Amino acid sequence: MANLVNLESVTHGFGTRTLLDNVSCGISAREVIGVVGRNGDGKTTLLRIMTGELEPDAGRAIRATNASIGVLRQVSEHREGETVRDRIVAGQPDHVWAADPARRAVVEALLTDIDLERPLTELSGGERRRVELVAVLLEPHDLVVLDEPTNHLDVEAIAFLAEYLRDRTQAGLAMLVVSHDRWFLDAVCTRIWEVHDGVVDAYDGGYAAYVLARVERQRVAAANEARRKNLARKELAWLRRGAPARTSKPKFRIEAANVLIADEPPPRDKLALEQFAVTRLGKDVFDLINVNYAVPERVLLDKLTWSIGPGDRIGLVGVNGAGKTTLLDLLADEREPDGGKIKRGKTLRLAYLSQAVAELDDEDRVLPSVKRLREETKLATGRDASASSLLEEFGFTGDKLVARIGDLSGGERRRLQFLRLLLTEPNVLLLDEPTNDLDIDTLTVIEDYLDTWPGTLIVVSHDRYFLERVTDVTYALLGDGSCVLLPGGVDEYLDRRRRAQAAEVASVPSSPAPTKSDAAAERQRKKDLARIESQLGKAEAEIEKLHAAMSASASDYEKLAQLTEDLQAAEVRRDELEEAWLEAAD
Repeated sequence: MANLVNLESVTHGFGTRTLLDNVSCGISAREVIGVVGRNGDGKTTLLRIMTGELEPDAGRAIRATNASIGVLRQVSEHREGETVRDRIVAGQPDHVWAADPARRAVVEALLTDIDLERPLTELSGGERRRVELVAVLLEPHDLVVLDEPTNHLDVEAIAFLAEYLRDRTQAGLAMLVVSHDRWFLDAVCTRIWEVHDGVVDAYDGGYAAYVLARVERQRVAAANEARRKNLARKELAWLRRGAPARTSKPKFRIEAANVLIADEPPPRDKLALEQFAVTRLGKDVFDLINVNYAVPERVLLDKLTWSIGPGDRIGLVGVNGAGKTTLLDLLADEREPDGGKIKRGKTLRLAYLSQAVAELDDEDRVLPSVKRLREETKLATGRDASASSLLEEFGFTGDKLVARIGDLSGGERRRLQFLRLLLTEPNVLLLDEPTNDLDIDTLTVIEDYLDTWPGTLIVVSHDRYFLERVTDVTYALLGDGSCVLLPGGVDEYLDRRRRAQAAEVASVPSSPAPTKSDAAAERQRKKDLARIESQLGKAEAEIEKLHAAMSASASDYEKLAQLTEDLQAAEVRRDELEEAWLEAAD
């Protein structure tokens, strides 16, 4: 199959630094390639060259004739007075663009809270970002290039996007994706390109396969280095003894990577960390008693009673606007509840990583700003670490050590912000979207620190991989003022949301708003029909998957019984949706 885009011996740099050095690669139809690498190593440069936005210093980029390429950039431009409708469907009325169920599903899932008549200038940065993503997805492109598509999406929207893109790629769409969201990369990608040191290394499979292959490469490199040193020792012995050296060449075993993973201990010792946390925090951390908090037209917390203890590692999920950041602000004593009270432990030493980075002084320099906090610090693990060594681990080396904070990228400022929090030696950490603007290598460094950090950790994040990696339990703010424990984690949350939406759709036709005009009622009816059709499509797909699974498990009677039960539930849900569709149509 011919490639849609080919790079041949491409070299490109900025100033004295070469980002791409004699790189050759390509992408064909149905391929989904995730591009990973540290911030500043050339990921965006690679994408710009492939799309024709940037000409390489040497080599060439060849694009297939008539191939349509859609690009989601970090920063977008818009015309004066342009509305959301203008941007995503070129101003088409609802009855034209919404005739396609797939297009309706995208708009409903990603722009559910945005009026299509709103001017783009009135939207927030996150809302504009979602509009740009929808605009790219609704066009019939052959190749889409997505730069951080999951930014400003909640876990529910990310799950929808992954499923939608998988369906599109089966139909022939090719994709290049730059993302730090490892769950998303694993869900949609067929290959991974790692950009580093001027080269692009290709790996087959999603993110999990990439990690395994990279570990295997490192194992082989380490084995080769150990073998080289061993040969040198043998040669030295031969020179001293005068006897000929004898060597052997062991056969390469692909199972070595699996053995390496099997021997790897769990990332953290939960019991030891909890015991250590008790010694640092005592028995009390946060006690929320009948806490109420509301904003205009919405109750975020309704008589919330919740006890958070030492060593708890909690992930918080919920739709945008459900009150996740508000809850962190309340715990950090940056807001006062409307009712109830919050008791805090006497030994709390709290650090709060908010979404803003305004607390950093733009005129300050990186190394001095860290040294002023503490030249030498003993981390919670007991390991001594100097400011300079920590900066190096977080990617600040060379000129970056003396750079103005105001000249740093968003990801670099985020890294510095987190590092400065660590140096304060907190015993309670509140993290609000900590993965924003960070590359995967930096995220793994942060995860490594958190693995041995003995304190109470509360994380709000749309990055499902990070959330499941660093926390032990998941709670959800459901938007009705409640905060509930999810034993099944993010999967349970998504299932709850699907069932709630299905119930909401089924109940809409029975209680029409009496004050709506005929035109408004007709628009609402069309939206209801579109929403039900989308849910029906998902229900039918689930039923087909269950039938296939039952065929594959015909001899496993225990599994077959469970699948039969799941099938019956899915068919009941489909019947309810069909009945709701008929009512809405009438």
